[in-house]
Amino acid sequence: MNFWRPFFVGVLTGVFLVLAPLGTAFSQPGEMRRIFILHSYEKGHVCGQPQHDGVIAALAAAGFEENVDFKVRAFYMDTKRTNNTQPLIQLQAQKALAAIRNFKPHILVPLDDNAFRTVALELTDAPMAIVFCGMNGQPEAYNRIKPFMETRKRPGHRTTGVYEKLYIADAIRVHSKLLPGLEKVRIFVDPSPTGTAIHRQILLEMENASIPCDWEITTVRDWEQYQQEIFLANQDPATGAIYPAVLLLKNSKGATYTAPEIFAWTVGHSRKPGIPLNYAFAHMGLFGGAAVDFHAMGVQVGQMVARIFNGEPPGTIAIQDAKKYALVFNLKRASQLGITIPPDILMAADEVITE
Repeated sequence: MNFWRPFFVGVLTGVFLVLAPLGTAFSQPGEMRRIFILHSYEKGHVCGQPQHDGVIAALAAAGFEENVDFKVRAFYMDTKRTNNTQPLIQLQAQKALAAIRNFKPHILVPLDDNAFRTVALELTDAPMAIVFCGMNGQPEAYNRIKPFMETRKRPGHRTTGVYEKLYIADAIRVHSKLLPGLEKVRIFVDPSPTGTAIHRQILLEMENASIPCDWEITTVRDWEQYQQEIFLANQDPATGAIYPAVLLLKNSKGATYTAPEIFAWTVGHSRKPGIPLNYAFAHMGLFGGAAVDFHAMGVQVGQMVARIFNGEPPGTIAIQDAKKYALVFNLKRASQLGITIPPDILMAADEVITE
C-alpha cells in the first residue's frame, strides 16, 4: 500500500482544508446533506448499480427525499472494465479525490474494494462519515494498512459499512438438494484484487462449514485458462456444479473480459449448472441458486446513512455482514441443462426467471 501514499499527499492536504466538520455541517438549519457514492465500477454495472439504488431506496423509506433532504454525486472509477491497471486506478483515485474536494460531502459511500482501498482508506481522518458497501477484503486487513476501526462491533472512528458475506456454504447446500448425488463443486476466481479478496472470503466461509460434497477452488490467470477449466469441468463426471466467481480476465492479447462476456460465454459452453455469486448473474444466464443480493446490501448501507442523518456517530454503528442472500433460478437455463427444479424450491425462490 505504500505504492499509493506519495501520490495522495498533495491532494489530501487540499481535501482536508476544504471539507467542513461533519457535526458542524449537519447543525446548519435547512442545509441539504451531501452524499458522494464512489463506484469502483462503470455506470450501470450489474454489481454497482443495485447497491447504489438500494442506498437511495433505504433513505426514501426512512423519510429522506433526494434533492429535498439530500443530494447525491456519483463517481464511476470504471476499474473493472477500462481502468483496471494500477496506474489507471491511481489516476481515477486522483480524479475521485478532486471531485470529493469540490462536492464537500457529509458522507462518502465507496462501493467495492477498489474505491475503499484507494480513496476511502486515505480519507479516514477527513471530517466526513464513510459508509462502505460490498467490501470483499477483510476489514482487519485494511485496518492494518491504515487504522479506521477499533472493532467491527464498535468501529470508534468515522467509518462503518457492510461486508459482502458470500453465503457460499448455503449456496452449495441448496445445490445439493437440487442435485441428489452431487459429488463436487468447482469454484473459479480471478487474480484481480477483488478476486483475491473473494478467494480469501470463500476459504474463511468454508473453513468450518458442513458441506455435503467436495469442493475445490482454482485461480484462473487469464481468459484462455478459464475456457480450458470450463471444458475440463465438462469432462469431469464428478463435477456437478460450478461457482464462477470470475469478474475480470484478460486474454493473451490484452483484451479485457468482464461479467457480461464471461457469463455469456460460460452459458454457451458449460454443461454444468452455474451458481451465481450475484443475484443478477442469473439474469445473465447462470442457472441460479443462493446468491448475494446486492440491492439488499445497498439498503443496509442506506439504513446506516439514515441513522447518521438522524444524529448517530458513525463510529458507534457496528460494521455488518450482508444480511440477505436471494434464491433465484433461471428456468431457461435449467431446461437447457435438463434439470427439473422441485415446486417447493421454486415457491421459496425470491425470483424465477422464465426468459
